[in-house]
Amino acid sequence: MSHSPALPRLKRVPPGWWVGMGWYAGMLLTFLVRVRLPGEYEPSVRPGVLFYRWDGLLMQLLATALAAAGCVLLQRRPLKALALVLGAATLATFSLSVGEIPLAQFLAADVALYFIAATRSRRTALVALLMALGTLTCFLAVRLLAGWDVGTSAELVVALTAVVAWLVGGSAYETRRHGESLAARAAEQALVEERLRIAREMHDTVAHSLGIIALQAGAAARVVHTQPDAAREAMSAVETAGRQTLSGLRRMLVALRQADPAHEVGEREAPALRPAEGLADVERLARATTAAGVRVDVDLRGEPRSLPPDIDLSAFRIIQESVTNVVRHASTGSCRVSIVYGSEALAIEVADRGRGAGLASRPGFGLVGMRERVALLHGEFTAAPHPEGGFRVTARLPVPVATSMGDEA
Repeated sequence: MSHSPALPRLKRVPPGWWVGMGWYAGMLLTFLVRVRLPGEYEPSVRPGVLFYRWDGLLMQLLATALAAAGCVLLQRRPLKALALVLGAATLATFSLSVGEIPLAQFLAADVALYFIAATRSRRTALVALLMALGTLTCFLAVRLLAGWDVGTSAELVVALTAVVAWLVGGSAYETRRHGESLAARAAEQALVEERLRIAREMHDTVAHSLGIIALQAGAAARVVHTQPDAAREAMSAVETAGRQTLSGLRRMLVALRQADPAHEVGEREAPALRPAEGLADVERLARATTAAGVRVDVDLRGEPRSLPPDIDLSAFRIIQESVTNVVRHASTGSCRVSIVYGSEALAIEVADRGRGAGLASRPGFGLVGMRERVALLHGEFTAAPHPEGGFRVTARLPVPVATSMGDEA
């Protein structure tokens, strides 16, 4: 929702200033209704005997001083500030020769009551309302006990304005609390999603590398006595995979630390992070897995093009996790990876002819992570045994129209 440019500036005006403007607006109205304005035969309200005398004007001046003190204290001591404003309204009424506190004198108190109800606790707001209504009640009670006339009906209207100001302030308070609650919930949800994303990244990175390491280490153990050269080559592959895994974890931890507000600027600059992995790395993944003993055949269809980073990374992670599952669970020597670049979607399939048909029922996070990735991109995902044997993982990721049109251009 758009706001006018002036609204942020108005929000920066201290509440005391608004109360002060309410007081001076009421004072101006008090004088205007007691003089004959153009077009009138007589003033709307007849001035009291004391109104233009020095003692009456002195009362108005003292009341203004009390109201100004209340404006200064409003944010630090709201109830004390309201008491000063209510005292100012009462004192300013004495020289008017009226039977009630007029609305013009009570306008500043209504503004203060609104800000107290909008910014303070419910208990403080309720005490403020009782103070305002109690002041009106005491003013009428004193006049009744003294045998003077009272304006009960007019005072009820003033009391109603105080209640309305309190209710509007309470509504603003609840609106702000609801907004803060929604913001906190959104931040918590973002934190959970970020944790899940990090968990998926770490699982995909570590699980694949450890699968390759375990396969190479097993091969080296079997041929260490009969084929030392092959064992040495396998252990070299283990070292390479281990270093790559540690490097990937380090990059992830460095990125997390740089996102930490507590990260000190004066610390040594971290090395530049390499670009996130994507479908361009599938051939490298296939070569590494093939070297580990499981041949990966890549079938690429359609015209390769640049994809949004989230789709590119998710597609690679799905292929990587699927190939890792083949290495760990399928008990087969090969698998096939199909990538189809369509005009509206990217289709991925990883299939094998091994004995991993029970993978879908195994506990773990691999399939869950892949399913979450696809769901976040509003795609379609299946992982099930193939009717002809083996296991097959398929994913269809919609490609934004803007990306496709931009590539065609």
